[in-house]
Order: sequence, then structure tokens, then C-alpha cells
Amino acid sequence: MNTQWTHLLPLFAAFRWQDAVDIILVAFIVYRMLLMIRDTRAMQMLIGFLVLLAFVLIGVQFQLNTVTWLITNLWAVWLIAFTIIFQPELRRILVQLGRRRMLMGFFKEEARLYKEITEASRVLARRKIGALIILERDVNLKMYIDSGTPLDAELSAELLVTLFITKSPLHDGAVIVREGRVAAAGCILPLTQDPNVSKNYGTRHRAAIGVTEETDAVAVVVSEEKHSISLAVAGKITPAIDSQTLEEMLTLYGPKRS
Repeated sequence: MNTQWTHLLPLFAAFRWQDAVDIILVAFIVYRMLLMIRDTRAMQMLIGFLVLLAFVLIGVQFQLNTVTWLITNLWAVWLIAFTIIFQPELRRILVQLGRRRMLMGFFKEEARLYKEITEASRVLARRKIGALIILERDVNLKMYIDSGTPLDAELSAELLVTLFITKSPLHDGAVIVREGRVAAAGCILPLTQDPNVSKNYGTRHRAAIGVTEETDAVAVVVSEEKHSISLAVAGKITPAIDSQTLEEMLTLYGPKRS
């Protein structure tokens, strides 16, 4: 044991603070890239590359010369083929990278996002229009997004109000917000089965509680009957809050675009 630690001591001695920063930056970049390509065909592309790499390592380890030669000599062909097949996904990733701002920009974007949702909720409540807005955090909401109509639109108070007016074909379902954009509308959510939930709550409130029980999402509910605003987190709902409180709670519990 002591001998093993003796061999490691030179490594620790040569470790600089720049190395720690280097590792953290690389880990952050990899994490952000994985977030951007999740639930896309680009993830399939990444898996394909990893599979090819695994075959190369296996071929080298077990001296499978034909397999190793075939894969290593066709890397250029594989790369071109993947680039052509997954061109839309690669373009989307580059566009997302172009939208990224420095750290202060992230905070400003979060503040704008919450102000837009707060303003939309205030207008909807005043006009007695029901609404259900779900903000995705760390748990993937793809299953619920797929149940609705995909939009991938820039979030604004005007868009949210338009989606929930009674003449809109999407007004009955939930709007799901992912990465600061309206991912989908008219989405179907699970209803809470908690017997302790007040019987005064309607379908929207029960759906808000249900989806926040099963995921870490944040749900904003506007009641058309009581023209009030509520917010649900972790299966608990805070009813009848004003606009200022809503914005403060969204800032506290809402997704952080790191």
C-alpha cells in the first residue's frame, strides 16, 4: 500500500492549480454538449463514435488486425457519413452555441424569462383565462413534450397569452419551457393521485402537482374560475400568489441556465 502511494506522490506534487481549472473546464464543456444533444439523433451519432472506438480498442487488445485496419482506415468515411446524416442536428447545436452568452448574460436571460412568464400569468389571470406552464429543470420532460405540439419558439408573454386563449387549439394542454424556449404546447401531464389534495383543485392544478411529484419541474397555474395564480414545486402547491411573489419564487426555484 505504501509503495503504491509512493508512486503516486510525484503525480500529486506536479499537479498545478491550472490543471484543476483545465479539468473543470473540459468537464463543463462535455456536460453542456451532452445537454444540447440529449434526445436528438446527434446523441446516436455520439454513441456510434463510441462504439467504433470500442471496436478499435478491442481489436488492438486482442490483435484483431482485420477489424482494426478496417475501422482505422475508414475513419474519414465514417466522419463524412455522420456529418451528412446528422447535418440538421449539428446545425442546431451550432446555433445553440451561438445563442450562449457569458455568465452575466445567463443571469439576465433567466430574469427576462421569469418576467415574461410573470407578465403572461398576470394578464391571463386578469382576463380569466386558464393556463398551465411547466419549466423543465434537470429531469428530462421529453415524454410530456412528445405528447403535445412541438414549437421550439422564443418565449414571450405575448406568445404564452396567445397559446392559452380559448380560441387556440392548444389552450387545453400545458406549455413546457425547456432551455428558455417554448418546447411544446398542448401537452398532456399526469394528474396527482394524492388523496390529501384539496377537492377544490381542478384538472390544471392536479396536473401541476402530478408533474412536480414525478419530476423536479416547476409548474405555474392560472385559474380561470378564481383568476388567481399558483406555483407548484416538488408536489406542493402555493395558491393565490401575486405577480411579485411569483417572480420571486421563479427566481428561487426556476431552472438555472448554467
